[in-house]
Amino acid sequence: MARTRFVALSALLASFLSLVAGAGQLRPPLPAACLPRDLFGQGFAPRLRTDRNSTARVSTDFGQMVTAAPEAVLHPASPGDVAALIRFSASSPAPFPVAPRGQGHSWRGQALAPGGVVVDMRALGRGRHRAPRINVSSSADEPPYVDAGGEQLWADVLRATLPHGLAPRVWTDYIRLTVGGTLSNAGIGGQAFRHGPQIANVDELDVVTGTGEMMTCSKNKNSDLFFGALGGLGQFGVITRARIRLERAPKRVRWVRLAYTDVVAFTKDQELLISDNQASEVVAFDYVEGQVQLKQSLVKGPKSTPFFSAADLSRLAKLASMSGSAAIYYIEGAMYYAEDDTATFVDQKMEALLEQLSFEPGFVFTKDVTYVQFLDRVREEERELQSVGAWEVPHPWLNLFVSRSRIVDFDNGVFKALLKDANPAGIILMYPMNKGKWDDRMTAVTPTTGEDDGVFYAVSLLWSAFSPEDVHRLERQNKAVLEFCVQEGIGCKQYLAHHTSQEGWQQHFGAKWSRIAELKAKYDPQALLSPGHRIFPKPVEVDRVASI
Repeated sequence: MARTRFVALSALLASFLSLVAGAGQLRPPLPAACLPRDLFGQGFAPRLRTDRNSTARVSTDFGQMVTAAPEAVLHPASPGDVAALIRFSASSPAPFPVAPRGQGHSWRGQALAPGGVVVDMRALGRGRHRAPRINVSSSADEPPYVDAGGEQLWADVLRATLPHGLAPRVWTDYIRLTVGGTLSNAGIGGQAFRHGPQIANVDELDVVTGTGEMMTCSKNKNSDLFFGALGGLGQFGVITRARIRLERAPKRVRWVRLAYTDVVAFTKDQELLISDNQASEVVAFDYVEGQVQLKQSLVKGPKSTPFFSAADLSRLAKLASMSGSAAIYYIEGAMYYAEDDTATFVDQKMEALLEQLSFEPGFVFTKDVTYVQFLDRVREEERELQSVGAWEVPHPWLNLFVSRSRIVDFDNGVFKALLKDANPAGIILMYPMNKGKWDDRMTAVTPTTGEDDGVFYAVSLLWSAFSPEDVHRLERQNKAVLEFCVQEGIGCKQYLAHHTSQEGWQQHFGAKWSRIAELKAKYDPQALLSPGHRIFPKPVEVDRVASI
C-alpha cells in the first residue's frame, strides 16, 4: 500500500515537474526541432515556450481556415525581448520566421509562423511590476493624444482615455482587437468618412524592424518606415507603440437604422451623409455605416437580433416580399451627444437630419445607449454566439473596397444575382468612405477612382461556417464574387487581403509595389516577419528590388 502510494506520488510529482519545466519555470525549454539550439541560451529564453499546449494555442486564428504550428512561442517582458529575438534570427545561419500575434483575429493564417516563433504580444501588457503601456497626454499646450502599446486592446485604450474626457477619433466595429493589429491593416469603421482610417490618426510609432533594430518614426523622422508600417501588414516591423490622436468623448449615442429597398436611394443617401458639406453641418451623423440583408436571410434567418426584435424582422421580411427586392439595405447612423443635452434637443437634430433622406417611410429603428455601449456593441453579439458555439467556427470572409462608380454594378451582379437565393450565416457590410481622408503615402491601398469619384465603398461578406460543406460553399461564393469583379472590370481591392502568389500581391499593391519591395529589402531583408501573408516568401536583396 505504501509502495503503491509512493509510486503514485512519484508519478504525480514527475508529471508536475514536467509541466512546470515545460512552462519554462524550472529549466529552459528543450530546443525545438527546427530552431537553432543556441536560441535557448539567449537572455529571453526563460520566456520561450515549446510545449505542445503553448504552440497549439497559436497554431490557428479567428478565421480557423489555416493551421500551422510554430516551434516556439515568446512571451516578451519588453519590446527589447522582441528585438533580441528578431536580431538572433536575422544573424543566424538558418533564419526562422517570426510572427507577432495580438488577438489572432486574422482569418487566413496571417499571424502564424510555421516552423518559427510566434510572439505573444499581449504578454507585454501583463505583469504587476511592468511600466504602464497606455499613457494619456491632455496638456493644454498641445492636442491630446494617447501613447498605447501595440499589444493593447482598443477597449483598454478607451477605458484609459475616458477618465480624461477623451477618446480616439476612429474605431473598428469590434474594439477587442490590438492597436498594432488594426494599424498594420488600416483600421476602418463608421467614423472613417470624417477622420480617415485609424492609420490616418497616428502621429508616431515605435517599431522593431526585421533586422531587430528598435526605431521611433513619424512623418518627420524615419518617415519611410512610418508610412510603410501603417497598413504594412507587419512586413517591415513590429509596432510596439503608437501615438494616437484624441478628441472630446461624448456621453451618449442616438443609434439609428433606416431601411431601404432601392440600392440607388440607399447609396445616394449614404454619400450625402458623408459628403464634406454634410459633415461640416451642425446636424450630422458622427458615424455612418450600412448593411445588406438578403431576402432569404430575412425569411430563414434568426427571428431576433441584438438590434432588431422579432416584430421588427417580421415587418422587414414583409417589406422585402411586397417590394420584390432581393435585399433590404440599412443605413446605420449614430449621433453623439453630451449628457446634459435634452432628449428634445437630440430628437430635433435627428428629425432635421432624417428629413433629408429617402428611406422607406415608417422603417426607422432607434436606440439610445451610452458611448461605451455603442462602441462595444459587438461584444453582446459575441457573447450570444459563444453561448451557442457559433463564435469559434471557420470564418471564410471576403472584404473588398469598391469604387463608387461601380457599386451599383456590384450590387446587381452579386446581391441580385450570385447571392440572390443564398442564406449564409453572417452579416454583409456596405458603406462609403472618402478617399481624400486616406494618406496615399501609407502602404494600405484603395481602389482607383476618377477625379469626380473620390468615394469608395467597403463591402464585407462576414460569413460563418458550421460544417466543412459550409466552408467549401462559402469559399466558392467568394471566388465567384472575385471572378465576377474581374470579368466586369470592377477594379476592387481586397481589405484584410489574401493572395496566394507574389504576382497577386503585385497586382494588389499596383504602383506601390516597387516601394514596398524596397522597404522590405531595407527593413526585413531576410523576409522573417509575418510570413503568413506570403507576400515575400524569399529574402529580398537590395540589388534585386528593381527587377521584382
